[in-house]
Order: sequence, then structure tokens, then C-alpha cells
Amino acid sequence: MKTAIVIGATGVTGKHITSHLLANDAYGQVIVFSRRTLTQKHPKLVVHLVDFERIDDWAELIQGDDLFSALGTTLKQAGSKQAQYKVDYTYQANVIEAAATNGVKRLFVVSSPQATPKSPIFYNRIKGELDEFAATQGFATLVYFKPSIIKGDRPDHRLGEKIGGAVVGAISKWVPGAQKFRPITGEELGTAIVNCASGELPEGTHTYELDEIFGLLAD
Repeated sequence: MKTAIVIGATGVTGKHITSHLLANDAYGQVIVFSRRTLTQKHPKLVVHLVDFERIDDWAELIQGDDLFSALGTTLKQAGSKQAQYKVDYTYQANVIEAAATNGVKRLFVVSSPQATPKSPIFYNRIKGELDEFAATQGFATLVYFKPSIIKGDRPDHRLGEKIGGAVVGAISKWVPGAQKFRPITGEELGTAIVNCASGELPEGTHTYELDEIFGLLAD
């Protein structure tokens, strides 16, 4: 059985990735690196409470087969672009680099459909930079998931995001081409990611856009 590593396990998607990994017979151990305590308890679960500013103190613990990177925040939560960049890029890039150095073979990243380092939108630019960095690290298998709006309970109560998700969800039913922007729940995305990881997946780089992510739910 394999060992999974998760960062972002307390988030709206990461908590579902973690729970599905724990329920999956392909994985004998699930190692989580987190800033906060998890409410989940399971015999296969190992939680390390860490300071992402001091990765050198625990980088050697990042050992396993598959890394699932779902760490993220918002500008409102972080308080500044600099602080958001640390969480959405620096912390993840540091863990990804350490995992590659330690011999982790597969990386699964929650990205964005408009991710590009040249984007005028700050969030998409961060995601694009992380995607490009991940591609340089030599993983045997690298998988990007590019959902639209991710729905779910969040501690910061993102009212604007909830309203936007409802509007996009309604529009996507009637406007041609808008379906690629329809919302997905954190539970659906987490399920799809673990289905992908535990299914038939050849080596190489793979990108799952929204329709393909929904397709993974049937697996």
C-alpha cells in the first residue's frame, strides 16, 4: 500500500481529499502537514503540526509516494498580496521541492483554469507560477486539476464567492459555453482527485479541466 502526503488538509477541498484517502484501500498511511489541528481521527492518519516558515526543520519528514497540494488562502484572509503569495506559492513550492528531493514520485495540484504567470489577475498569476515550478521538479507523474469556483463551508464566510457561485451556477444552465465555469463543491473535487490518484494513471503530465474533473466522479 502507498503513503499519501497532504498539505491544505483543513481547507474546503483538502479535508475531502484527506477523508477519501483514509477510506481508500490503496493507501496504507496518510501524512498531513498542517498549521492547525485536524478534527479527523483515523488509524492511518499521521498529523504533523508545522511552521511553514521553517520547512528546513521538518523537510526530511516529507516521505511517501503521492503528494496532494491543496494549500491556499484568499487576499481577505491573508491580509496582503505578499502574505497570500507566501501561502499560495512559497509554502507549496517549498513542500513540492522537498518532496521531489525526498523521492516522492507523484504530485497532484489544485490549480486554476486561468492559471498563467502572465495573468493580470494576481491569483491566477500565483497559480501559474506554481504550476510552472512544479513542472521543473522531475516528478514521474504530475497532475493539475483546474476547477472553477469551489463551493463549501469556509471559516471566513466568503459571501461574495457564495453569491458569485450561485450566479455562475444559474447562468451555466442557460448560456452556451458557460458550463465550463459552473461551480464544483470541495467534496466533489476531493473525490475526483482521489479517484484519479487511485485509478489507472500513466506517468507524465496530465491536466484535468472542469468537465474532466466531473467525469472522474463516475470512477
